[in-house]
Amino acid sequence: MFDNSLSGNRRPVRRATALTAAGAALALAVPVSATAVSGAVRAAAPDPVSSFGFTAQERKDALAYWTPARIKAVGKSVDLGPTGPKTKLWTGPQLKTVGRLFMVNTGGADTWCTATAVTSANRSVVMTAGHCVRRSASPDNTNMAMVFVPAYSKGRQPYGAFAVRTVLTPRTFGEEGTNDVAAMVVDAGKDGRRLTDVVGGTPVAFNRTVGGKISSFGYPATRPQLGEELLRCVGTEKKENGQQVIPCDMTGGSSGGPWLAGFDEATGKGTLVSVNSALDGFTPTKMYGEILGATARTMYERAGRG
Repeated sequence: MFDNSLSGNRRPVRRATALTAAGAALALAVPVSATAVSGAVRAAAPDPVSSFGFTAQERKDALAYWTPARIKAVGKSVDLGPTGPKTKLWTGPQLKTVGRLFMVNTGGADTWCTATAVTSANRSVVMTAGHCVRRSASPDNTNMAMVFVPAYSKGRQPYGAFAVRTVLTPRTFGEEGTNDVAAMVVDAGKDGRRLTDVVGGTPVAFNRTVGGKISSFGYPATRPQLGEELLRCVGTEKKENGQQVIPCDMTGGSSGGPWLAGFDEATGKGTLVSVNSALDGFTPTKMYGEILGATARTMYERAGRG
């Protein structure tokens, strides 16, 4: 199922499966203050970032919910057709920072996206697409039971699973469906180590000029991989309708996957400059990603303090 949360014929690349139920997300709160100016009360500008979080018990329940059997089942439950010709299996060095993000969506369905551990002050931040964590233009509809598994491959979880504690998106995504990006703060792993102490962190660039070669990664639900292996598109990015776009035919499940500039195939290193956001149709030829600007930077920096 595709969530038509953006305008035109583009479709976000999230996919969903059979109905289940798990966890509970906290309601979104957007703080707005008022300031007296020249005898009048004037509302301050709204916070550009919205956030919600999960209790310690909810995070514990999320880890228990995503058993190997459930992960295997969600991968087998939907077949979005053959992997497209622009999308190739990644056979280079293991990308420790890129993984699958499992969640229960607002309709109660088990589903997944792709996400990336990034460098941050608290060594605990993951970036993905906004529509991977909440329904666009619907402030109270947030996803649940979110768990990040870095370097996931064919059922293997080489660095364990990390429960999502706090989620941040641009306010405009929750209210209007624009600026489809998100940052998450995750708990330490079972051994007490923080995420990027375990897998490292991908650097993030903001306010960057669009242009150059991009490697985009994701776990789409196309066969034969069905979300079990990391796939890649490579192309030169261009600016289009206020976003950036590359030639790519990855589909559902690849949402939130990183766009890496300056990618070194020998080391698997690059700089995150966007995330997979939307397609140009159900038979895709293009992948769109947001241009990471001031609001995305504020969101990312606030997550790093979380």
